[in-house]
Amino acid sequence: MAQDNLEQEAKFFLTRRPAFEERLKANGARLKHARVFESNLRFDLPDGSLTRQRHVLRLRQDERVRLTFKGPQGTGSEVSDRTEIEVEVSSFDNTRALLEVLGYQVSVMYEKYRTTYDLGGCEVTLDEMPYGDFAEIEGPGAAVIQAVAGQLGLDWSARSLDSYLAFFDRLRQSGRLQAKNLSFDEVTQKVPAEAFGLRPADA
Repeated sequence: MAQDNLEQEAKFFLTRRPAFEERLKANGARLKHARVFESNLRFDLPDGSLTRQRHVLRLRQDERVRLTFKGPQGTGSEVSDRTEIEVEVSSFDNTRALLEVLGYQVSVMYEKYRTTYDLGGCEVTLDEMPYGDFAEIEGPGAAVIQAVAGQLGLDWSARSLDSYLAFFDRLRQSGRLQAKNLSFDEVTQKVPAEAFGLRPADA
């Protein structure tokens, strides 16, 4: 839902995802996409230069296949604020092969289940990650995102601007996880909010 190639969003750790989804419905949220499984490949060059520049090149498959570029996160914002350019492609396997021929390599694979709602001019997603549950609110600016978070009873001060892979790297660096990929096969236990340096936003 990035506008003018700018993605603005915030994440919230959830302890009671089903109850939060009921709260979404009670507040008049419209179901945009029913629960779907996502498979994502993150690419980098052999020298790791994309990661060093804080650039993301991602190939995602759910009901569609999309190739996405994300630039570095802006500074000084109350929400994650970064350039996003996304195109829909016809084939996951062929796009992966094309990127690999050009010299890109898969650096990590990650999975999730995602349910998407619209509310108050924002897109609210319920993300079931292998290590825990999150809500993500994406909208046209920090004030709108904060208003929707407040409407849903989320603690704004508990929000995070980090990516799911940043959380994953944090867990691996701390020794909490040894998995290579953020998949449901490799990560089979949920992790408490404190392990991410977070607080539950729906407490």
